[in-house]
Amino acid sequence: MAVDEGLVAWVGEALEPLGTVTMRRMMGGAVLYLDGTTFAIVHDGELWLKADAESNAIWDEAGHIERFTITFKTGMVDSMNYRRAPSETYDDADALREWAGLAIAAGQRAPKKKPRARKG
Repeated sequence: MAVDEGLVAWVGEALEPLGTVTMRRMMGGAVLYLDGTTFAIVHDGELWLKADAESNAIWDEAGHIERFTITFKTGMVDSMNYRRAPSETYDDADALREWAGLAIAAGQRAPKKKPRARKG
């Protein structure tokens, strides 16, 4: 499945005042980073913003309770704490910056992953 390059470009343009958005393809979609901090997933033309224990109440209160799920070839379903971006974020840069700000803060609070040891 192709990544929605237009959506990625929109996010990068809207968040330019905050930093540089980069993308890494994975799982048939892409993970977005702002200056190296993971904050979003783009999958099936949808934007999913990172949430955590601290921001979950804000998302829930606003009625944005749907979390990102992915179904693997084995049939296993995995849910991740990324919330579907509100519809206004697709055409309102201020709204996108507001919601992405929550996601960026969640990404900054996330524990840093240790690099994988190289074999051989």
